[in-house]
Amino acid sequence: MTTSRRYDKQRGTRTERGYDNRWVKARAAYLAKHPLCVYCQRAGRVTAASVVDHIVPHKGDNKLFWSSDNWQALCKPHHDSSKQAEESKGAMIGCDADGQPLDPRHAWNI
Repeated sequence: MTTSRRYDKQRGTRTERGYDNRWVKARAAYLAKHPLCVYCQRAGRVTAASVVDHIVPHKGDNKLFWSSDNWQALCKPHHDSSKQAEESKGAMIGCDADGQPLDPRHAWNI
C-alpha cells in the first residue's frame, strides 16, 4: 500500500490530517528555501532535508499546522527517529559537533 493511501483509524488519512495538495506545494517551497536538515546541521553535518516537520505537533490545530514558524526541515531518518523520540520523552536528543548536549535543559547546560 502506498503512503498516500495508508489509513490509520485513529489518525485518519493524510488528506484528513491536512496534508493535501496545498501542503505539498507549501512543503516544496519550504524545502527549496531550507534544503538542509537542522538536526544534522546542529551536529556539524550537511544532509539534505526531505521532510517539513512541525516543531510543536499541531494535533489538528489548523493555525499551528500552517504556521511556517512552527516548521523545520529534517532528513527522513531524523524525522522518523530522533524527532519521534523527543516528542515521546519531552527532551531534545543528541549533541553538537563539540559533544555538548543539544537540549538547553540538559544538566550540563545549566
